[in-house]
Amino acid sequence: MSRETLTVTDNRTGKSFDVAIADGAIRASELAAGLDGGGWGVVLYDPGFPNTASCRSAITSVDSERGVLEHGGYRIEDLCAHSTYLELAYLLIHGELPTAAEYERWMHEISVRKFVHENVKSFMEGFRYDAHPMAMLAGSVGALSSFYTDAGDVHDEAARELQVLRLLAKLPTLAAYAYRHGEGLPYVLPSDDLSYPANLLSMMFRMSELRYAGDPRRERALDVLLMVHADHEQSAATTAVRAVGSTSADPYAAVAAGVAALSSPMRGSADRDVLRMLRRIERPENVPPFLERVRRGEERLVGFGHFVYRNSDPRAAILRAQLDTVYEDRPGDPLVQVADELAGRVEQDEEFRSRRLFFPNVDLFTGLTYQAIGIPESMFGVMFALARTAGWIAQWREMVLDPDQGAVRPRQLYVGPLGRSYLPLAQRS
Repeated sequence: MSRETLTVTDNRTGKSFDVAIADGAIRASELAAGLDGGGWGVVLYDPGFPNTASCRSAITSVDSERGVLEHGGYRIEDLCAHSTYLELAYLLIHGELPTAAEYERWMHEISVRKFVHENVKSFMEGFRYDAHPMAMLAGSVGALSSFYTDAGDVHDEAARELQVLRLLAKLPTLAAYAYRHGEGLPYVLPSDDLSYPANLLSMMFRMSELRYAGDPRRERALDVLLMVHADHEQSAATTAVRAVGSTSADPYAAVAAGVAALSSPMRGSADRDVLRMLRRIERPENVPPFLERVRRGEERLVGFGHFVYRNSDPRAAILRAQLDTVYEDRPGDPLVQVADELAGRVEQDEEFRSRRLFFPNVDLFTGLTYQAIGIPESMFGVMFALARTAGWIAQWREMVLDPDQGAVRPRQLYVGPLGRSYLPLAQRS
């Protein structure tokens, strides 16, 4: 008997059978077939799918126990130290880091596609003055498909790669326009001579100056922020992108679904919740009484522990280091000291250790880093979606090319009534 199998016994029938184990997983179809001869009598029940692998992917790996995040086999620490967001996007999408020539062409192809059709501006101007930027981003991204007749040719390689470039190029433009709309400011056109993060900051904050002259440290901090959030396996938003894309919908619809999934308080507001928590604490000396209130259930500790990571989140240390760089020539944010004091005390607390809440996650420093760059809280979700676009595109592209993938259509366990007799409306009491 092969050791790479799982032996299952159906106690209803006494039948035993083997199911192959490949890459640490078994196929649900083989298990169901063995249990009831290929019928639908037994299905796997896994609400939220935390124990179900929906795909095979070579994009991102998370080692929960060791706190290691890798993209294409490269650790996130190395990528953030030496790379850029667009280089990481190339790695996620193509599986390899680009050569110098490939990277130059990649940058050029994205740079020449930053502009959006003038009608997109008119479309965005139709939103209310106080429309949420995430709603504007989701709507405008979804609308992009109407401007490209080849958007739906997802199985044509040339058309598919064009959509990849367009999405990466135009998302910062749409994000900046969503911000400017809410501020009542005229839109700023993209610049070909600026880096990806500098161009985004220029389109968001440039006023009457002839040329944008930003702080390279803030631009680098934004680039790192985009990198640490670029992809994180099969998150809820990534699953939404794959689910919509599985029907051969165009990638603009799929990415719009991802944006919508990130717009919920459960998925897109943790960094803002952290800032509000830190403001309530106000000073480092207020951390101990705050933790006492957490123990009594009067306060909620946010920015610690993680659904995936068990002992550490590597992205937190990366962003904490960026804060030191951004503030090296100006007074630091007092809330950073509060976060540091909180992290130090939580790490030593046995109660929080027992609850796996003893380590800071990426959210503890995300909002602080956005704040250091000058990005307002209303735009935090948009920045997250912009960062995650590289991963969404990579996941969508991988799914389209995977012969195992079909339209997402989970089973259900029906628990409602059956066989009821219909009564006309007049006879119902």
